Amino acid sequence: MIVFEEALSIILNKAKVTGALPDDKCEWVSLENSCGRILQQTVIADRDMPPFHKSAMDGYACLYSDLVSATPLRLLETIPAGGVAKYPVTTGTCSKIMTGAALPLHADYVVMIEETREEEGFIYCTSQPKSKTNICFKGEDLKAGAPVLHPGCLIQPQHIAILAAVGCTTIRVAKKVRVGIISTGDELTEPWESPQVVQIRNSNGWQLLDQSKKAGTLATYYGIARDHEDSFIPLLSTALYENDVVIVSGGVSMGDFDIVPDTAQQLGIDILFDTVAVQPGKPTTFGVGANGFFFGLPGNPVSSFIQFELMVKPFLMQLMGAHYAPVSLRLPLSHPFTRKQAERMAHLPAKIDPSGSCLLLNYHGSGDINSLQQANCLARIPLGVTFVAAGEPVETILL
Repeated sequence: MIVFEEALSIILNKAKVTGALPDDKCEWVSLENSCGRILQQTVIADRDMPPFHKSAMDGYACLYSDLVSATPLRLLETIPAGGVAKYPVTTGTCSKIMTGAALPLHADYVVMIEETREEEGFIYCTSQPKSKTNICFKGEDLKAGAPVLHPGCLIQPQHIAILAAVGCTTIRVAKKVRVGIISTGDELTEPWESPQVVQIRNSNGWQLLDQSKKAGTLATYYGIARDHEDSFIPLLSTALYENDVVIVSGGVSMGDFDIVPDTAQQLGIDILFDTVAVQPGKPTTFGVGANGFFFGLPGNPVSSFIQFELMVKPFLMQLMGAHYAPVSLRLPLSHPFTRKQAERMAHLPAKIDPSGSCLLLNYHGSGDINSLQQANCLARIPLGVTFVAAGEPVETILL
């Protein structure tokens, strides 16, 4: 049994790639299809941002010196956003200007409408001018030619805005990693089937399928393999042939019918570890084959969910060149926590309460899938720790 940190290191070292990928691992997609993909180019600003001096609000473009001397300002024109000023601003004059509009020549200040009054074509400032100019200056955000996004960026809506702003409409991204999902167990039925008294519906397969898709992969569900080689070997062989990564849930523990690790080895998978000092998820298994990778996750749904988020997802993202690690915070625990045994690192379903504390959810063990429905984080209890007092900070991993 190895500790979590060692297991994660083994996994990520096998991913090998971070950052720019070779051409055969990349493809070009349109702007509207790029969200959720892994960027594989350096995106450059094609112009200054802002591209011109512009007004930060609705007001009057003028000379700051006129405001200091309280000079009445003769109104020249109104400049809408997207419009071009007809007249330069000179001493004793101003132009009404809308938010985002380009400043007229010579203007060095925008006084807010709320701080003025208009009388017979003249504008009077009703308050002392402030040091803030209310101007967004050309190039203050970005200079033309500056890099704005880099390879390995997971493209999110805020990145879409940047891509659009610099005119990048065709984007080089990592090809989606192909992931195959298999569930194992004689006790399983599919959700649309009526289970017998001693059967349960397969939740892991569908959970892992959508976790994989959410991670940006091209995921395929291969169904349920029964607890004997005649059922499992054909399904696993097909999945290994057709995918870059295969994830199997169930059949990885020490029971008489847990055949997954041995069968994987028969098919050429080199098992690098098969037990990890974590709770839940001790029998998590990882192996490498000639053409891909293999994960064996526990059959209990909370275990498989958590180990996917903490181990499998970072691996998949790194295969696609992403710079990814789960976001974690140190937050005070809302209530005291006690456990009898501490030979494994624990990850407990939790949520962040309104006070900013980590609140442990009602949790009956790794089979209690209901405990995850409100969880937005996991509380990590280190190996060797049996008690955490209320208010003591714990590492809180966001989901």
